[in-house]
Amino acid sequence: MRFCGKFDIIKTMKIYITRQIPEAGIKKLKDKGYEIVVNPLDKVLNKEELITALKDQNFDAVLCLLTDKIDDDVLAAAGPQVKIFANYAVGVDNIDIQAAQKRGIMISNTPGVLTETVAEFTVGLIFAITKRIVEADDFIRKGKFVGWAPMLFLGSDLKGKTLGIIGLGRIGVEVARRMRDGFDMKIIYFDTKRNEELEKIYHLEYADLETLL
Repeated sequence: MRFCGKFDIIKTMKIYITRQIPEAGIKKLKDKGYEIVVNPLDKVLNKEELITALKDQNFDAVLCLLTDKIDDDVLAAAGPQVKIFANYAVGVDNIDIQAAQKRGIMISNTPGVLTETVAEFTVGLIFAITKRIVEADDFIRKGKFVGWAPMLFLGSDLKGKTLGIIGLGRIGVEVARRMRDGFDMKIIYFDTKRNEELEKIYHLEYADLETLL
């Protein structure tokens, strides 16, 4: 607890984090004056372990991960004082939303925070495949390289090639934009819902899944 004025007592908010996250995030919470408890095991807790960690601890908030299954039993274990389960993930598939609503517990997530990151990673994988980077790295690490040869790990260029994208969500759009603008690739896509507006903006072509594949 901390004191404010002569008689007023303000309870320090207590937060449980189900697994170790980057220190920058923990520091932001501590800087706000919150009391932070992090799962010391740094592993995915099963249901029984999670209930044990939360029960009778009087946490005001829980920062959980996509790997944590938050059902009504877990929500009950957190106690009536818990105000929010903040999901460290884009989705909320791991949380029983209806059970949380019945208990008056707020649920939050982090949509959009990894769009750029995943798009860049996808582009990286495309490079790894076309330039055979992983194969060549393994080849060199095993001491097999003895000199340059014209056919050694001959890859392929991206410029002018066709790229097929399945699912034109936020990440799909960012991949399409990078590969079109950066490498002049022809982009075709399939999605359950056609988006003619994005087709015009990014010069995309829609195709059914069979045609794309």
